[in-house]
Parts: sequence; structure tokens; C-alpha cells
Amino acid sequence: MASPTTHAKLSASGAMKWINCPPMLWMEEGLPDTTSPYAAEGTLAHSLVEAKLARETGKITAAEYDKKLVHIKQSQFYNQSMEDYTDEHVSLVLEDYHGTPEADIYLEQRVSFNRWATGGFGTSDTIIASDGQLQIWDLKYGKGVKVNADHNFQLMLYALGAYDFYDVLYGFESVKMTISQPRIGNLSQFEMSMDDLLKWGEEVVKPAADDAMNGRGEWDFEDPHTWRFYKAAGFCRHLAEKNLEIRKYEFKQANTLKPDEIADILDQKADIERWLKAVEYYAMSQVKDGKLVVPGYKLVEGRSNRKITDPVAAETVLRKHGFNKRDITETKLLSLTALEKVTGKDKFNDLLADLIIKPSGKPTLVTDDDKRPALNSTAAAQEDFD
Repeated sequence: MASPTTHAKLSASGAMKWINCPPMLWMEEGLPDTTSPYAAEGTLAHSLVEAKLARETGKITAAEYDKKLVHIKQSQFYNQSMEDYTDEHVSLVLEDYHGTPEADIYLEQRVSFNRWATGGFGTSDTIIASDGQLQIWDLKYGKGVKVNADHNFQLMLYALGAYDFYDVLYGFESVKMTISQPRIGNLSQFEMSMDDLLKWGEEVVKPAADDAMNGRGEWDFEDPHTWRFYKAAGFCRHLAEKNLEIRKYEFKQANTLKPDEIADILDQKADIERWLKAVEYYAMSQVKDGKLVVPGYKLVEGRSNRKITDPVAAETVLRKHGFNKRDITETKLLSLTALEKVTGKDKFNDLLADLIIKPSGKPTLVTDDDKRPALNSTAAAQEDFD
């Protein structure tokens, strides 16, 4: 097992890991950071939001904004949807900012909470500071996981850092933290007194940071968010033991599972699938690099389909040799979403409403907090009637 060094970072974004399960810092030490297209897309969205807020609050000129936008538009991840979603986020932030008397706004501000966690820091998207109140706004551009602001460790650490730097100017008494996730319509807010935040910093953050930096603390994976971005998930024995607890259902007192046991197993489905993918990815990467031999497994080339590298050139060759265009190409109507953009929503409904149906979706088992009505329920019948 690797040991932590003075270079280990107690980051705000990784707070769920080192606060809930301090030894995870040891397991991750020395492992490379990974990136993904989703992360790159999120980074670009944050840059666009920063530029828009800077323009709207007078921190940059229109010309400076246009220059930034030219650079942003060069990215493969930029599109009209990103413009629309970031506009939505920016309008919400500005509503809070303009609605707060004599407020100041700070964008993409690096804040240090070193006072509670040695070397701890993070970059807060937006800080709105006014007499007595601190506001933290955080954009989550992803749409895979709904994020809640209630006692969100990342935002609370941002708040501690902002308090430590700005409190002398504003005398904060409370902090309001907001997560905006526009792509899934999630707006989550949480407010707490500054006294409670500081108490959390002293009683929770300090001891957890000390444990993390010194290799102490309990292995605790009860909250699945703790290991969602755990770099050692693929080979951590403690996490494997947690996920393999499902083997407890090898009991003898009955041949069938009870409803509450079925519910318990289903609750673990997403976490176990995610863990298995992490183990599989680790095994594949280690075998590929010649660092590991897994008994009974080997790495092979996966199946793939043939593809034309240059469709235009291929069509030219075929046409040159006497094949008709109608025999080698095909056309089809655009998707509903694309057609709606071409015609406009109102015209689309006027012209095509009678030609569109929405078939019943494939039955899916979800948790009770899902907003869709249960099949064969009164609510579902009412929805069909409406």
C-alpha cells in the first residue's frame, strides 16, 4: 500500500472520500489522475459561465468577452445546448446577485481551507458576499447523477475557505449554498448558520484531515458517493468486502426472498455494477501493460464492424463505375427534435400533431422517489385520461 506524502491534496472536490473514509487517501497516493470527455465538457461549460458572468457584472468588456467566446467556440464540446444551459445557470446566479443589497461577486475563486485541513484548497465557481451573508453557487454540468446541496461537503469546504478569506470584510452570519444542474432541471439549495459551519470544520473536517494525512481512520463505504470517484476502486480489498456483503443472502431458512430482501438487493445494484466495472477496467489495464496475470482470463481484440473511412470518396468511386445514386444512398426524415428546431415548436405542433404518437415505454423498475406514476396506478390512469 502506498503511503501519503506532503504532496497529498485534501481537495474540496474529493472531500466525500477523505472525510468519510480517510484511509482512501493512502490507497490513491501515487495513482494518476484520469480525465474523460465529460470532464472536458464540464470544464468548458464552467469557462463559458465565468465569461458570461464576468461580462454581465462588468468585470470584462464586451470585446474581451467576444475574444474569450471565440476561443471557447473552437472546442468540439461547444454547441447551442451549452449556450442555452449556461444562460439558464447565469440568469439564476444574477437573480441572487442583483437581489442581494450591496453584494460583491467573485468568479472561479481559489479558496484555501488550510486552517482546517493542511494544504486543503478548491476553486469555487461563484461567491456572492454581502454584509452578514455568504452565498456559494456551484454549476454541475453533468446529467448522470443528481447532486444535492444539503450538507454537501465540497460546497461547505468552499464556504469555509471563503469565510477564512472574506469574513473580515463582511462579518458572515450565515451561508447559502446552491447547486445548479440545468441539464436535468436540478436546483438544490441549503442554508446554515456560520456557527454551525465552523463547528463542522472543527469537529469533522479537522480530525478527518488529520487521519487522512497520517493513515488513520475507519474504512467506511456506507455512503456510495464516498467511492464514486475512488481511483483505487478496482483493487481495494475493503471496498470489495463491502460490495460482496450481498453474499449474506445464501441463507437456509427459506427458498424464496422476502420483499424487503429483494428491495435491499435492488438498492445495491447500481453500486455493485459500478464496482464491477472498476475491477474490470483495472484488470484490463494491468494485463494490457503486462503488470498482472489474472488466472482464467486473457486480453483479446474485441469484435468490430467494417466502416468506410471516406463516404464521399466511396460514393464517387461507385458512381464512376456506373452505380446509380438512388441505389447506393438513402435519405430519411430528420428526428423529431431536429424537425422541431427547423419548423419552430408551434408550427411543428400545428402541422404534425396528428401524425405523432408516443408509444408506451419499456417497463422499468425504479425507486419510489421517481416522479413517474406507477403502472396500473390511479395516477397513471389519470395521466392517460388527461
